[in-house]
Formats: sequence, C-alpha cells, structure tokens
Amino acid sequence: MSESLQLYSYWRSSAAYRVRIGLNLKGLPYDIVPVHLVRDGGQQHSDAYRVLNPQELVPTLGHGQRRLTQSLAILEYLDEVWPTPPLLPATARERQRVRALALLVACEVHPLNNLRVLQYFEHEWNVPQPERDQWVKHWIEDGFRAAEALLAEHPSTGDFCEGEMPTLADCCLVPQVYNARRFGVDLTPYPTIRRIEAACLALPAFDAARPENQPDAP
Repeated sequence: MSESLQLYSYWRSSAAYRVRIGLNLKGLPYDIVPVHLVRDGGQQHSDAYRVLNPQELVPTLGHGQRRLTQSLAILEYLDEVWPTPPLLPATARERQRVRALALLVACEVHPLNNLRVLQYFEHEWNVPQPERDQWVKHWIEDGFRAAEALLAEHPSTGDFCEGEMPTLADCCLVPQVYNARRFGVDLTPYPTIRRIEAACLALPAFDAARPENQPDAP
C-alpha cells in the first residue's frame, strides 16, 4: 500500500504520541495535520473534523481514502499492513502480555485524566485546578503501581516492556510517563518504568515523536 499517510495530531496528546512512535518505528513517512485541542474551543469539535472522526478525538490517521481512529487500533493496523519491525511479538503469550500492558495505560489510566474529563470537571462542576491535578496524579500513580509490579517481577521484561525490542506496550507507556511528569508525579517509586522510558527515548523513533519535537508545539 503506497498511499500517503496523514496523522491528525495534537503535540501534547498522548494518544497521538503513541501513533507517532509506531509510525516512526515502522519507518513510515507521514504528514502531521495539527488539530489544536484548546484553541477556538477545540478544533476537534469543528464540523470539518467531525466528518473525519465523529468522536471528535485525536488521533485520526488518513491512509489513502481511509480514515482510521483509536490509537491502539491504528497501531495494530500499522502492524498488519507493515509487519516489519513488529509492534506485537511472535507468540500468543507474549502478545497477550504486551496488549495487557498497553491496555493498562490506554483503558485504565489515560481515560481518567484525558482533556475532556478535566474540562468537564472545570466547566460543569467548577472543580478547582489543584483538585483536578490531584485527580490526575492519583490515577497515574494507581496505574503505575500496577505497571511497575507487572514489569519488575516478570522474566520477559528486558530493555523494553517485553524483551529487547519496543512493542505496542512501550508506545503506550512512554507518553503516559510524559503526562506523569507534566502533572508532577513523583516517579521515584517506579524504577523499572523509568529505566524502560530511558531505553525508549534513546531510540530516534521515540525521540522524534516527543511532544516538544512536533511542528505544532509552541
């Protein structure tokens, strides 16, 4: 499939960050189409963007005439269409573990501190900023306690979440560590997470995907 790829992205969106990592690991060229999640009331809510993604979320990946949504589904699509290097390992047991680690972040941690949740707290319930920040920190810390145990105590953990090559799990973990730092989470209790993050960010594919390296970063 030779059609060009367009990633509708916001520089600080952790879900878009996941997909940038995956695209970079695959060595796939793509164009960033910025969607500012705050400016103009949130450009993801515009009529034009709603046609692309009725959920009004980023990322959306354009591949030819297709418009693909949901970061984990996009990453698995990339793995099926461009299988080398793989984002999922060879055996069913390994794939289950990688998916479980990815879903821990993408389904258990990230949705609770997503922008739209925090905006709802602010605009509908008038929750003050310190309380909103504490909410975010609580759920990141809760998830990281579990992730640290799953990683530190498992013989399959290598330089990365599963073995010696980055996988779907690392694509999810690194953006969540970025969010943790952004909200002032103390990462001292999570040495395995910090070690894996450092191994990932030493790779050009991860470094190029960092929020501060995006064309729409301020």
